[in-house]
Order: sequence, then C-alpha cells, then structure tokens
Amino acid sequence: MNPHSPITRRSFLKGALGLAALTALPLGYSYMGERLWYEVKEISLSFPHLPSAFHGFRLVQFSDVHLGHYFGQSELLELVKKINNLNPDMICFTGDLVDQGGSELKAAIPILAMLKASLGKWAVLGNHDYSGEVNQVVESLEKANFHVLNNANSKISRNDQSILIAGVEDSLKGNPHIAKAIEGTTKEEFILLLSHTPDYADECKDYPIALQLSGHSHGGQIRVPFYGSLVTPPGAKKYIDGLIEMENSNMLVYVNRGIGTTILPLRFSCRPEITLFTFHSS
Repeated sequence: MNPHSPITRRSFLKGALGLAALTALPLGYSYMGERLWYEVKEISLSFPHLPSAFHGFRLVQFSDVHLGHYFGQSELLELVKKINNLNPDMICFTGDLVDQGGSELKAAIPILAMLKASLGKWAVLGNHDYSGEVNQVVESLEKANFHVLNNANSKISRNDQSILIAGVEDSLKGNPHIAKAIEGTTKEEFILLLSHTPDYADECKDYPIALQLSGHSHGGQIRVPFYGSLVTPPGAKKYIDGLIEMENSNMLVYVNRGIGTTILPLRFSCRPEITLFTFHSS
C-alpha cells in the first residue's frame, strides 16, 4: 500500500485525533472535574481517655488551600459553605493557606471569618506559607479568628472537662519543637496535635499524643489506579493518606489530601478532601 495514499493519511489523522482526545479527556477531567469535586470523608474514632464531655465531638479538618494557584475567592467561599454545613464543634487547618506569596490574603480574610465552630478555629503553618511574608499569613488567619499554634498548646473546655490542642511549626521551613508544643501537659490528658508534615509523626510517637492531624501530601495529587501516588513531597514520603496507626505507639496519624493543588492544577484519582471526625469516649 502506498504510504502517501489518501486512505493512509486519513487513517493517520484519525489515529492522531483519537490519541489527542484520549489525552485531553483525563486532563480536562483532572482540571475541570476532580480538582473541585470535594469529598467529605467521615471518620469515627474512639479513645479510652477522651473526657466524656467530648463524646460525640465533631471536628472538621481542612488543609492545603494554596490560594492563588488556580484557587481564588469563589472557590474559597464554596469551601467555607461546605464546612459550615457540617456543623463542626471545632475546625482545624493544617497549613499551606497560600501557594506563593500573599496576594490573595486580604480578600480571603472575611471569607475565612465566616467559618463557625463553637470551640474555635485552630491552625498551623505549612511550608508554602513561608514563601512570602510569613507574618502576613499568621495575621490573616488571626484576623479570621483562627488561633495559630507555633510550638504551642491551648486548653479546650466543655462542661468542665478539657482536652488540649497543640501545634508545631512546619518541619521544612520552620523550627518544630514537639516538647515545647506540649509543654505543661500530662500523660493523662487528651492531646490533639497539628503538624503540617505527616512524617514529623516519627518525632512525636513517644509523646502522649492521641491523634496527629496533617496535610502536605495532597494524597499524591495525581494517582495511578492500582499503583498509587507517582510522587509526594519531602515530609510526606512515609505517611501519605488516611488514618495510620503508629508502630510501637498509641498515637494515630491522619493525613488529609488537601483542598488545592500545587505545581500542576490537576487531581486524578485523588479528590480534594474535607474530613469530618466524630470522637467517642470508650
């Protein structure tokens, strides 16, 4: 057959167009579909030393918003509405409010201030929050009524009983110090830890922490079915997604897949996540 015949050229063109369509479909889905298709993941956890007043306690975690990287005010407003609809008792944000710099922060403050939780809103910083003026990120979160925990802890009371929430600085750009973060606590107290990077759990597992909440990994952001994440960032090489029981420790780690994206504005087989925890005393 003549390779230059019209039939061969038509066949080649048809094949090329088919290949382009097959490539475009997953890219379009990853950008326009899954990237903004939030999953509300509900997790029920029982703890033997959780004070009875916190039985049924509802905590919402979100992470890695990455404002400015294909995620702006309208997307943030939609996120806030979804979180408020869950009626949380407490809200925890585990870092990376911005992607690069803080150009979106001023407009984000009144939107983040709309988040409501009777026992407060708590946050730690992520590595991207250091990309511009880190104090600007802290001030913006505080203006939106978040308590930012930089190697610090605070008591949360309910019906004359209490738990402790602690937070450490980012392990890649900050100076995390777990001993300082839980200073003044006792082994009998229920301690919840916020750490942007999940792999920092290896530094914390010998301390009396019930649960560490982290983000940073994006769950891999782009995952291949039956294989998993193609790549994860430093600080999320060991613990990438979901609930992990630490070896030789009573501590649990939960890694949230995050909301936004970085580098590529794509998600595949890795939906953005809002996590709703319900705590039970056992």
